[in-house]
Amino acid sequence: MFKANKTHTVMKRLAFGIMTAAMFLVSACGSTTTTQAPAKTEQTATPAAESKSVTLTNNGIEMTYPKAPERAVTLNQHVTEIMLALGLADKMVGTAYLDDQILPELKADYDKVPVLSDKYPTKEVLLAANPDFVYAGWKSGFGEKGVGSMQDLEKVGIKSYLQESSSKPGPTIDDVFADITNIGRIFRVEDKANDLINKMKSEMDQTISKIGKVDEPLKVFVYDNGEDKPFTAANNYMTSLIKTAGGKNIFDDIQKGWAEVSWEQVVSRNPDVIIAVDYGDRTVDQKRNFLLTKKELADIPAIKNQRLVVLPLSAASEGVRAPIALKILAEGLYPDQFK
Repeated sequence: MFKANKTHTVMKRLAFGIMTAAMFLVSACGSTTTTQAPAKTEQTATPAAESKSVTLTNNGIEMTYPKAPERAVTLNQHVTEIMLALGLADKMVGTAYLDDQILPELKADYDKVPVLSDKYPTKEVLLAANPDFVYAGWKSGFGEKGVGSMQDLEKVGIKSYLQESSSKPGPTIDDVFADITNIGRIFRVEDKANDLINKMKSEMDQTISKIGKVDEPLKVFVYDNGEDKPFTAANNYMTSLIKTAGGKNIFDDIQKGWAEVSWEQVVSRNPDVIIAVDYGDRTVDQKRNFLLTKKELADIPAIKNQRLVVLPLSAASEGVRAPIALKILAEGLYPDQFK
């Protein structure tokens, strides 16, 4: 366990504070993520297995975790919920950056964890929590506006992990499962990770079975935000969820996660359904009214038939809410199958 009262650690953290004031030399925000398949999970945890070091390649960086972290901080909601779902609340000394309300079944444990900040904590606030592990959901958590790079945290004895499925092009639910597996290995709770994955798979399979066979997938446009030009999901996790729900993202040919497009492109691709992502300062009702009254969209099937589906950002993120997101999408695309 990371001990703040050891002299060498104090000196390291002092050095980290000095580096912070000057500016971090390396920012994870602009780095290229290299995804590596997780190492095989131990089916049965034993004292000998728990004492072994775990080494993973994460965010292009080889990380070794000599023992399970004892003082973890999570920086984004979807990774916070993974930790809580794995029963690791007692290993957490801080959390930050909610997009939505915590899942009801996780709230009691969440309330036991100190909230360090509404957004990303400052580096000083992070260090005051004395963490030995920091887990970020988005690259920005380890960026210039976050808590500093993984490399700089490593220099002061703080291990870290960046959610791979949130940082690579074209992620699928299997990539989310790989992250859960990795966190299970890092914290030596492989069995709990396996149980969580199996539970998620079972719930998703129930939804898929209700959808049934889809001969011609419905065309789906994801509206994130933007008035002059819409910002939309391209080749990202939502595209995979939409496909699993029996739809096709009309902008899945754009080879990046999110993209700004034109309204003319939206009209030409003629979506059957629009998914409005619920987050930020604009309410869902404001987004809905904007879309329904935008003249350019009046003749597309999604607007003529008022086929608008609301998906909370918390469900659209790569975490334990995948079964919830899939059900919302499937019910929105094929409501008759869920009556």
